[in-house]
Amino acid sequence: MKKIYLCLRNLRFVCFLTGILMSASLFGQLPTAQQIASKMQIGWNMGNTLEAIGGEQAWGGAYTTQALIDQVKASGFNTVRLPAAWFTHSDTINSVIDAAWIARVKEVVDYCMNNNMYVVLNMHWDKGWLKDRVNEANKDQVNSRLDKYWKQIATYFKDYDEHLLFAGANEPSVKDATGMAVLTSYYQTFINAVRVTGGNNSSRTLIIQGPATDIEKTNNLMNTLPSDWISDRMMVEVHYYTPYQFCLMDKDEEWGKIVYYWGNGYHSSTDTKRNATGGEEDFVDYAFGLMKSKFVDKGIPVIIGEFSASKRDLTYPSDQTLHEASRKYYYKYVVSAAISRGLVPMCWDLNEQIFDRENATVLDQGLIDAMLQGEAAAHVSIK
Repeated sequence: MKKIYLCLRNLRFVCFLTGILMSASLFGQLPTAQQIASKMQIGWNMGNTLEAIGGEQAWGGAYTTQALIDQVKASGFNTVRLPAAWFTHSDTINSVIDAAWIARVKEVVDYCMNNNMYVVLNMHWDKGWLKDRVNEANKDQVNSRLDKYWKQIATYFKDYDEHLLFAGANEPSVKDATGMAVLTSYYQTFINAVRVTGGNNSSRTLIIQGPATDIEKTNNLMNTLPSDWISDRMMVEVHYYTPYQFCLMDKDEEWGKIVYYWGNGYHSSTDTKRNATGGEEDFVDYAFGLMKSKFVDKGIPVIIGEFSASKRDLTYPSDQTLHEASRKYYYKYVVSAAISRGLVPMCWDLNEQIFDRENATVLDQGLIDAMLQGEAAAHVSIK
């Protein structure tokens, strides 16, 4: 009996593996990650919306419409990153995603597909169920949830073509090799869960995030990638908010002050304490160069999944006009530096910043123009 049982078990495994290989063969026609990355232009993040805890409008996001996505496409973006919450839209016990929620996410994905846009659909902060639990103590539970969530998501979207990409996480809190090993196990679960659903998921491009999506940490710690059942279908994601004082800092601290002016030719001669003293063009070139040599040159595309710099409302003696010009230059330079090195830049945006999402209108054409100029400059330099 034992021999018969072992034979049956082995036969089931062989059938399972054969099914996976046949699925990969039948549906293995989606383009490679490199081919997709070459067609992705400037990306736009629909921030604080589908990932908002409490619903789509809970963090100031408007209810997303086809008109909004039409405007995003008309403005020059061909890629949309959709940060999304799943844990808070599931029962959190059996990890069953709410049917109405995944159907709503699909509506938004379809708005983008109707415009022939690329879509990066991820698992965002979502109360930190993954981000803040990259450790041995939570490893089994997180892997179990990841497996269940991604099998549901991947099955729901399995017939979508290469324009849909899945991203396994957002900004996982990892600072050392021990955490990196746990994170790699999460990505292995993510990849296996998607692939096993078959269909176009057998060859869909999947995106994994560097530790904390920090470029230098990624360069130092992300030395082993998870295995995949099909080659050339993986991208790496990092974020760029450097220098912090210019991009994100919201109040002066003892260790440093908010920076209003960034870049060569954009420093103030009178408000000098607000000039950037580091993290300018040479650091952009250095950081993006790390990603080019570590991944892009080895055939693994890299996306800058988020970058932005806050717009400040200044009063005398600070210079509002110079600050806004400096901010536009930052966006232009980041986009140009990324694309010229084979990276895909995606700006972070909130409602009432670049777009008025409720009315589907442009609020900051100057910032859009700066990114388009950076894209054009990069293509000239590549030629």
